[in-house]
Amino acid sequence: MLIGNVGADPQVRYLDNDVCVAQVRLATTERGYTLQNGTQVPDRTEWHTCIFWRNLAKTVEKYVRKGDKLYMEGKLQSRDWVDKQGISRRVTEVMVDQMEMLSPKQNSGGGAAPVDGQPQQAAPAQPQTPSAVTPADNNNAYPF
Repeated sequence: MLIGNVGADPQVRYLDNDVCVAQVRLATTERGYTLQNGTQVPDRTEWHTCIFWRNLAKTVEKYVRKGDKLYMEGKLQSRDWVDKQGISRRVTEVMVDQMEMLSPKQNSGGGAAPVDGQPQQAAPAQPQTPSAVTPADNNNAYPF
């Protein structure tokens, strides 16, 4: 479960058979504090790459913009590959199953509209990943 702010507009792609996939960079911040001895511990921000599939991705494309606050649930998935220079790489991403948009609706069309005072909740994404986007060498498994 993560609550954070979107760092840039979502990257959205359509694959075969109108399958939509979206990528969002989400910033979560752990607030700083002061220790009993007076030492200041600063805020710490982590960036998460979040992947959305199908209808949930279409909802992201339509409503989510840079700066929006999101709540999301999902699972971590890691991918390994060897880049063009022969260096082993690993990336860990959040495969989002559920999302709620927490930002109030903007008059300009950005953000999501609360419905009856409750944040709008998107339908859960399909849990399986289409085989059309899983290349044999595991490099660039997502079209971003």
